[in-house]
Amino acid sequence: MVSVAEAENIILHHLFKPSIEKVPLTLANGRVLAEEIEADRDLPPFNRATMDGIAISFEKYQHGQRTFRIEGVQAAGQAQQLLTDNRNCIEIMTGAPLPIGTDTIIPYESLTIENKAVSISENGVVKGQSVHSQGSDAHQYELLLSGAMKLSPAEIALLASVGKSEVAVFKNPKAVIISTGDELVDVDHMPLPHEIRKSNSYALLAALSELDCEADVFHLKDDQKELTDSIKSILSNYELIILSGGVSKGKFDFVPKVLESLGIKKLFHGVSQRPGKPMWFGHSDKNTVFALPGNPVSTFMCFHRYVKPWLEKSMNLKTKAHSAILAADFTFAPSLTYFLQVKIENENGRLLAYPCAGGGSGDFANLKDADGFLELPLERMEFRKGECFPLILFR
Repeated sequence: MVSVAEAENIILHHLFKPSIEKVPLTLANGRVLAEEIEADRDLPPFNRATMDGIAISFEKYQHGQRTFRIEGVQAAGQAQQLLTDNRNCIEIMTGAPLPIGTDTIIPYESLTIENKAVSISENGVVKGQSVHSQGSDAHQYELLLSGAMKLSPAEIALLASVGKSEVAVFKNPKAVIISTGDELVDVDHMPLPHEIRKSNSYALLAALSELDCEADVFHLKDDQKELTDSIKSILSNYELIILSGGVSKGKFDFVPKVLESLGIKKLFHGVSQRPGKPMWFGHSDKNTVFALPGNPVSTFMCFHRYVKPWLEKSMNLKTKAHSAILAADFTFAPSLTYFLQVKIENENGRLLAYPCAGGGSGDFANLKDADGFLELPLERMEFRKGECFPLILFR
């Protein structure tokens, strides 16, 4: 059995090496960028009006002129106009290029207009006001986005502004989720008294989708031959394999033996933690295999503590470590790292973790009340209110 730190170290030394693919910009949200993005021109590309009003030469205002005659109208989408007489003004709309010969915009709210003559009522006009200057956001060829970042709608807008109709992104591993157990039935079935509906597969599928990683799903019976035949075929078609169930010491826990018989090298089996102690991890030239305990909370915690960081680091993503302050005393006697389910509250800028321990690793209903797991070290039994510990968030 290995410690949590040892398990993490082993897993992160067996990362997936992603290939790169180009996808349409419309499908890039949530993907991990695999190229550097430069501005193809200044941003904004011209001096841009940020208010509706008039464009003037500030010099005339500075010398006391308060009435200007309208010489024309500059609309957004029109070519840049020229102010021919700096004693005049040009009406301008938001988003339009600032006319040549003008440098300041005064909004309509500060104006009185009669017979194409504009009177300015505002006294605090500042040169350059309401003008978004050319290149003030970025200059041509300036680096806007570096690789290895998860794209959000904000980056999608930026990519569109520089003409990236296709984007190079890292390709996720071809993933599969395998649930095992004769007691499991489909969600649309009415279980017999000794049966339960499948839930782990759906939780894992949803968790992977949050990382923009698609997965196929299989369910296998607790039969050694069926497991061997099916997993052999699966290993030839998938790179990331996540199993749930069949990894403990029971008579029908065949998964570790089957995986090793099919050439998956065991790197550890058993972690000094609760929940999730029987977790198994292995690797081959083509496959990375996480075999997680079947209890729902164990599966859920192990995914967020080990599988998610493995996938993020494989994609070169830089992630932030979180911590929170224990909000109440807590005791855990066994010499194991304990992942305590907690509800997080932000109180005056401090993240406080309120224990909601629930009924053990089978009590997945309790997860609805929690926001994450607080990682409590194995060297201790008593954990005091006010102490800070690592936090694994799942909301």
